[in-house]
Amino acid sequence: SGGSAAPWGGREWEEFLAKVKVDFLKKWENPAQNTASLDQFDRIKTLGTGFFGRVMLVKHKETGNHYAMKIMDKKKVVKLKQIEHPFNNKWILQAITFPLLVKLEYSFKDKSQPLREPGGQGDGRVSDSEPHAWFYAAQIILTFEYLHSLDVIYRNLKPENLLIDQQASPLSVFWLQVTDFGFAKRVKDRTWTLCGTPEFLAPEIILSKGYNKAVDWWALGVLIYEMAPIQIYEKIVSGKVRFPGHFSSELRDLLRNLLQVDLTRRFGNLKNGVNDIKHHKWFATTDWIAIYQRKVEAPFLPKCKGPCDTSNFDNYEEEEIRVSVTEECAKEFAEF
Repeated sequence: SGGSAAPWGGREWEEFLAKVKVDFLKKWENPAQNTASLDQFDRIKTLGTGFFGRVMLVKHKETGNHYAMKIMDKKKVVKLKQIEHPFNNKWILQAITFPLLVKLEYSFKDKSQPLREPGGQGDGRVSDSEPHAWFYAAQIILTFEYLHSLDVIYRNLKPENLLIDQQASPLSVFWLQVTDFGFAKRVKDRTWTLCGTPEFLAPEIILSKGYNKAVDWWALGVLIYEMAPIQIYEKIVSGKVRFPGHFSSELRDLLRNLLQVDLTRRFGNLKNGVNDIKHHKWFATTDWIAIYQRKVEAPFLPKCKGPCDTSNFDNYEEEEIRVSVTEECAKEFAEF
């Protein structure tokens, strides 16, 4: 239940969000440093790679627990002036507590690599039907509502960052775990950083006009559009969205309001905030508290043989992790 008593909607939900914000701020203002070390883990397999490093499946030698470890190269981060991203990633992850978000169990820096981020494991691919799209969209909506209440913009929604948790709940296994907070940022008003995945970028990000939390709701619209059944991948590059004939009228209406270039009309950014989305007719049968408590039966059951099963991930060439003799970028990562 995210570490707090289960909320029951309305005022109680608002009180719940206020309480978790207090808990978040305590951890945000006093982040822990170096809670583990590299030699405590056996590295098993690379799950994904990026320009700054890779994510590996690892096993804690003492407990036997499996984690996803994010490893980043400090020199590359500094060279490209992207140093705020690993800091935001760690500071936000270590402070959040929500059942639909991955948890930061450990973090540490060494002489060459700054961030080890053991978290969860899952399958980033979701199925393609309207009921499935509804099931996953509902979870993302609650997740964004939680993050936005903390003044956190996620900025990185895409299928690859949606893991499926096999051990989410005894009542309903296979629920989402939203991961990768590399682009997440606490923003009280507006920010201007150009970041994210091109297909999911809101127009205001591309136009460099400054943007707010509303960019996450645009990205949700793109994700729902992609998850609903469609044969050919199509980019959404303007406010004139073409819908396949099999989209329901309710879904079309929701997407028109999410994929709205005019910020004064985009759902999630209006007077009623997220409630315009949660009360939309496409979500008419949604029990939001049951979604939060993970008591709704999941429509998609991926095949997973256990925490060591990496069959749902691509194969990558393995590389030896190099650790420098002298500490690199010590000044830039002094506060990490």
